[in-house]
Amino acid sequence: MIEVIGLNKEFDLSKKQMAEAGVTTKKLKVLDNVNFHCQPGRIFSLLGPNGAGKTTTLRIIATILSPTSGAVKVCGMDTTKNGAKTRAKIGFLTGTTGLYERLTPDEVIRYYARLNGIEKPELEKRKDRLYTLLDMHDFAKKRIGKLSTGMKQKVSIVRTMIHDPEVVVFDEPTAGLDVITAKNIIELIRDCRESNKTVIFSSHIMSEVDMLCDDLAIIHKGKIMFNDTMDNFRKNMQTDTLTEEFIRVVNES
Repeated sequence: MIEVIGLNKEFDLSKKQMAEAGVTTKKLKVLDNVNFHCQPGRIFSLLGPNGAGKTTTLRIIATILSPTSGAVKVCGMDTTKNGAKTRAKIGFLTGTTGLYERLTPDEVIRYYARLNGIEKPELEKRKDRLYTLLDMHDFAKKRIGKLSTGMKQKVSIVRTMIHDPEVVVFDEPTAGLDVITAKNIIELIRDCRESNKTVIFSSHIMSEVDMLCDDLAIIHKGKIMFNDTMDNFRKNMQTDTLTEEFIRVVNES
């Protein structure tokens, strides 16, 4: 369960940043009273154009950033007051996560499993399941520096999921990946829903949203423009495609 309540976020700007942005204020407001809930066993999609506030919102949920005001609760815990306990409940994946290139996938996963106190028998069980789901067994012992972008993303996914988090945050998880790797990741997201996890993800690929999404929020210029079920979004469409309807909602805002 994720509860986002009256979330606001401002960043301090340097003089150079103010000049580049063409503004006179030292504060840049990127989130403005953002509210939504994500339920277990459902996939919640957060959509918006570049710069809308999606990644900032997801990073606050994952405790990477702190809100200026408002609150985020994960599994009933306030993320600013219970950061360490919250992080133990969360798996966070982006398309730009770094990996130790001199290590193998097995070594990286074993390291993160130990950080989370996972004993070897349980580690092997979870690892085998995730490796099979993502088709990773063939390169599990190769150095990460020699792997393709798609293979590295799979390693990042297993690292994200190895502690069996209750809440999973996916920020553009298939960006720049080949079709087969993207399909593996989509299957994993579905598996998270079937395991009754709380899933929130952002994507610019509307076909993925169409396949996966149960609930949808559209954010633009830091404000929520739509927040309802995907079924209701489809029922109330005023255009012919999901992409056109998304653009309409953003433009009308």
